[in-house]
Amino acid sequence: MTCREFIDFLLEYLSGELSANERTEFELHLLECPDCVSYLRSYKETRQLGKAAFADPEAPVPDDVPEELVQAILVSRRQEA
Repeated sequence: MTCREFIDFLLEYLSGELSANERTEFELHLLECPDCVSYLRSYKETRQLGKAAFADPEAPVPDDVPEELVQAILVSRRQEA
């Protein structure tokens, strides 16, 4: 599996939709590629922060939320309106 393929399968991996063989190949790639391990960790953290940001729309933004994420959410909200 290449890094590009890793990214293509990321959502299916996290949602448990990969076949056993695909999951094994995905996890073998993680054992060999520290860049993809970092990408996966960062992706999971970003998803958690995104979910937390929408939990209570009136709550203040936590200090550990990157400003880029805050701005992306605000842009998204303006586009939906």
